[in-house]
Amino acid sequence: MLHLLKQPLAAAMPTRRTFLKVSAGTVGGLVLAMNLPRSTASAAEGEFIQPFVHIRPDNTVVVLSKHFDMGQGTASGLCSLVADELDASWEQVSVEFAPSNPQVYANSLFGVQGTGGSTAMANSFMQYRQAGAAAKAMIVAAAAKEWGVPADEITVSGGVVSHGVDKTATLGDLAGLAANEDVPAEPTLKTPDQWVYIGKSFPRLDVKNKTVGAPRTYTMDFQRDDLLVAVVARSPRFGGKVKSFDATEAKKVPGVVNVLQIPNGVAVIAKSTWPAINGRSLLEIEWDDAEAETRSSDAMIAELKDMTTKPGVKVREDGDVDAALEASAKVIEADYDFPFLAHGAMEPLDIAMMFDGETAEFWFASQIPTIDHNVAATVLGIPFENVKINTLWAGGSFGRRAQADAHPVVEITTLAKAMQAAGMAPAPVKIVWTREDDMAGGYYRPMSAHRLRVGLDDQGNVTAFKYNIAAKSIVKGTPFEAMLMKDGVDHNMTEGAHDTTYAFPLMNMDQSFQETKVPVLWWRSVGHTHTAYVMETMIDRLAKEAGKDPVAYRLEMIKDDPRKVGVLKLAAEKAGWDTPLPEGRHRGVAVHKSFGSFVAEVAEISFRDDGTVKVEKVTAAVDCGTPINPDNIRAQVEGGIGYGLGAILRNQVTLADGVVEETNFDTYEPIRMSDMPEIEVHIVPSNEAPTGIGEPGTPPIGPAVANAIAAAKGEWSTSLPLAKSGLV
Repeated sequence: MLHLLKQPLAAAMPTRRTFLKVSAGTVGGLVLAMNLPRSTASAAEGEFIQPFVHIRPDNTVVVLSKHFDMGQGTASGLCSLVADELDASWEQVSVEFAPSNPQVYANSLFGVQGTGGSTAMANSFMQYRQAGAAAKAMIVAAAAKEWGVPADEITVSGGVVSHGVDKTATLGDLAGLAANEDVPAEPTLKTPDQWVYIGKSFPRLDVKNKTVGAPRTYTMDFQRDDLLVAVVARSPRFGGKVKSFDATEAKKVPGVVNVLQIPNGVAVIAKSTWPAINGRSLLEIEWDDAEAETRSSDAMIAELKDMTTKPGVKVREDGDVDAALEASAKVIEADYDFPFLAHGAMEPLDIAMMFDGETAEFWFASQIPTIDHNVAATVLGIPFENVKINTLWAGGSFGRRAQADAHPVVEITTLAKAMQAAGMAPAPVKIVWTREDDMAGGYYRPMSAHRLRVGLDDQGNVTAFKYNIAAKSIVKGTPFEAMLMKDGVDHNMTEGAHDTTYAFPLMNMDQSFQETKVPVLWWRSVGHTHTAYVMETMIDRLAKEAGKDPVAYRLEMIKDDPRKVGVLKLAAEKAGWDTPLPEGRHRGVAVHKSFGSFVAEVAEISFRDDGTVKVEKVTAAVDCGTPINPDNIRAQVEGGIGYGLGAILRNQVTLADGVVEETNFDTYEPIRMSDMPEIEVHIVPSNEAPTGIGEPGTPPIGPAVANAIAAAKGEWSTSLPLAKSGLV
């Protein structure tokens, strides 16, 4: 791979002047919008332009979202923050994705421009409110000068600026004058009792365009009259390379323009998608598998399980846990294994670009523009400023588009250079991944194995907790390693376990890293997706050993974690935990913190006549700090539950001699309508800083269902998916 991709992330960034100033008035060290450059574009006459807010003469308020939106509602959330402080009408607000510019639009929690880890609101809550408040102050100052009245006598409401009943104007009317005003250093923000949009449910801005299929909403729909479409034949084994190929028959397909070899395969270029796919099917390729992964899943999981029996990298070490286990009255042992998981977004990967030899323009759903931008410039050998990225909406991601190696950019830029070398005239080109390409293309949730040994005294109290985990690291060997690994520890793998707030007197945790050519990546809720399952099913087992109710046992063990206690009590209350269930129904519970948010879920299940499980109802309670849009919070928790439920029921990616066996939704089965339970979501009122909501609903659903099954059968499933146990 490129030398750039082996450098620490900071080294991959362009040189930046210092511009970030942290204020005591920010939340979590967030950056004041007013300390950024005054504008990022040239203002048209009568237009107000600041980095995050544009007000146009037609009275449109455009919010520039520095965070990518893959369906989680971030763009609308950021707009609501600006609209509230600006006192704009929701109907006049629209959103555009910010250009790639790490000097202006960096995620201060990452250090680069990028979206992920449910950080958008945590990063931008104050920043976008300040941007809206500053714009309002400048509008008011301009109106005061224009009308010759005191600024403190002017009001703004619903996008209308007024002084009494005689003088009114729209935000657009005053935009040009406001652009000449000084940016206030510390604009006055509203208090919560003054909020109009924050904390209220309102329609998302993206719904209409997505519903009617508006042009250029998604990259898959991107078209230009002269657009070429390419598909790539990649090795069926990870790490395989092209040894030789024959494109004679492929080139005979009407519409095929050219066939070119690129570093990771053979690209068929055509005038549209179908001839490209058809042409690819006629390629004759001999692959070199000398450096490829050729093992099957069984061998890989066996290696992982063996790793968990041996010492690894120390993640947490409270003391001599082995001695404590030896002295315990009883030791519970459990081994868990989890498969590779694909992201399964409805829109497979795709990317379009135009390269004329000196400048390059891209159209795609860019989740980490700083990496994509730097990689593009490096591969093409052109200055950073000669690259433009147009970020489009994504039809889902769940982590799939957050690649540390920017492999779609690498693929299309190497193709562009190959086209240039072949003497082809400059033309825009789009690479399309079919569902099979995407599903079998790797970048999975890592396969993992977990081994637990828990000591108990003669009264069932925990004496020691030993946890070994093995998986391929998501960040080791990537540009993120320097930032996200310290002392050789990858906390992405162990989050939700090493930092548990369960009151164990002694806990040690080791991790071991598997080496494989299978690429892995963040998957919705990352390490929490498996550590929550392990921890919460083990907690249920410990409650049973102690002869205690699962909810009561948890409340005792997390009494020093009030927010976790709060969601657990709320979910149990709303689910009627202490009330009898109808015959044939069983309940299970799980509570987990991820991405700063706390979620508890109670699953109610039954069994069909054939013995398979049916999840009837899920009651969830969530504390994500200040709720910005309750309806969107509920939607994200509901979606997270459905996504996680599909994974634990049926989903797995398996390899046979290194070749992926599940290549479409017929073999990698998504959750079905018949699987989806009734869901209630209850939101804890809070004045805490807002935290993530795109991912935290996913981790608790697996263990809640597993605990409900165990309540009925007395056994916990430790190898997922549940279909392997005949429960689905």
